[in-house]
Amino acid sequence: MTKSSVVCFAALFFGFFLSSCQISAAADASESAIIEPADQTINIPSADPIYSSNDPIIWQNLETEEPLKFTFPTPSDPPVSLWRPPLYEVPWALNPYDHFYFIRPIAADEVNWPLADYRYGYYFPGTSIVHTGIDIDAKRGAPVIAAADGTVVWAGIGLYKGPDSPDDPYGIAVAIRHNFGFDRRQLYTIYAHLDRVDVSVGQTVKAGDQLGIVGNTGFTTGPHLHFEVRLERNSYYVSRNPELWLAPPQGWGVLVGRWMKTDGSLIRLLDVRISSQEIKRSWVVRTYAPESVNSDDYYRENLVLSDLPAGDYTLQFSYNDADYQTRFRIMPGAITYLTFREGYGFSNRLPDAPSSKIFWQPAEP
Repeated sequence: MTKSSVVCFAALFFGFFLSSCQISAAADASESAIIEPADQTINIPSADPIYSSNDPIIWQNLETEEPLKFTFPTPSDPPVSLWRPPLYEVPWALNPYDHFYFIRPIAADEVNWPLADYRYGYYFPGTSIVHTGIDIDAKRGAPVIAAADGTVVWAGIGLYKGPDSPDDPYGIAVAIRHNFGFDRRQLYTIYAHLDRVDVSVGQTVKAGDQLGIVGNTGFTTGPHLHFEVRLERNSYYVSRNPELWLAPPQGWGVLVGRWMKTDGSLIRLLDVRISSQEIKRSWVVRTYAPESVNSDDYYRENLVLSDLPAGDYTLQFSYNDADYQTRFRIMPGAITYLTFREGYGFSNRLPDAPSSKIFWQPAEP
């Protein structure tokens, strides 16, 4: 089966296929206390702006009461990938608010990177159904491994709809509650569409332990792994962009952006082209859909593109009949942060710290 045939769909409640409606999450797994380390005072320097207005950027609260909607499709072929170096050892964070805590859930001898054209926060074409994870196009039967140490809190069918739900959209799935958290909150990872589970609820696993194999169960027409990161509880409603949590390849970095209209509200579903003249390659990344996604508490992003080799890049897009372009640099192992606001331009200034202190509990090496 070709990569382009890997397309999967979500059926929501009351039998409405690919409908937009109110949903409820599966029962949360039991919580466990997180041991917090001592307070740490954080001071983050700001980079000089590329160009911007003297007026302050109006930051917008991203919380929404809109019903969450989800699906898992992978509609077309990703670009041919470059050779990839080994990952940074986890935990990896050059900025105190970063959290590259997880290894890839597929080992390096298989495809273990996100499908390029169906990332977190994208709509499935022609619907209002939003993707709340990433899809990894490893071949059927490839081992699925734990992204970090933890305890299995779900193994089998029914992660979304509950036990004994043969039509669950996740198919055969595993959920892990990790034995570390971030900013006083527990972390979970989800591994879906498996053909087989090799662990049981209550089992303790280490990073790299096999959980099952890549499959074709649930609402999908082709084998792949759907991977999610959940923060605070094991609920569909609290997913985060996995590309901000998976360790990048050594010498590579991550672009994180916040794209805004003149009034400071977010620009949704905008295609942005990223080009590297050094390696003669381009990527297209889309800003998030307006619902079913949760931005990072610090970056408040609506655009993420991981696995970029370090170097100089050009960024281009069109919006409201105007063309925009800027240059930026990806640093090895780091997040490059950009903001765009219509009428004000681009800036690479980091966000203000949310408070003078942050509580964090990185994973043990």
